Amino acid sequence: MPVELTARDRARLKARAHALEPNVSVGNAGLTKAVIAEIERAIAKRELVKVKIQVDDRERRKQIGDEIGAETDAAVVHRVGKIVVLFRPKPDDLPRS
Repeated sequence: MPVELTARDRARLKARAHALEPNVSVGNAGLTKAVIAEIERAIAKRELVKVKIQVDDRERRKQIGDEIGAETDAAVVHRVGKIVVLFRPKPDDLPRS
């Protein structure tokens, strides 16, 4: 289940992500299982990651960013140019019901 973020949460995460470098890069081949697996590893380790999508078409980049969020159950925090910032808290950080 994807993470729901408030505007305040988004602002804090954007500020934290500002100093990060992209952890994973998606090339012109698009989103492959190997790329998804690498993004999963990065999110599991760091919670907050930047992914560089090296596709020239703006709509295709947005679509790939949405697909990444859906495949990894991560929230898309921010998009700027070819960079998308993703967040998924570690399972032990999730609130218990």
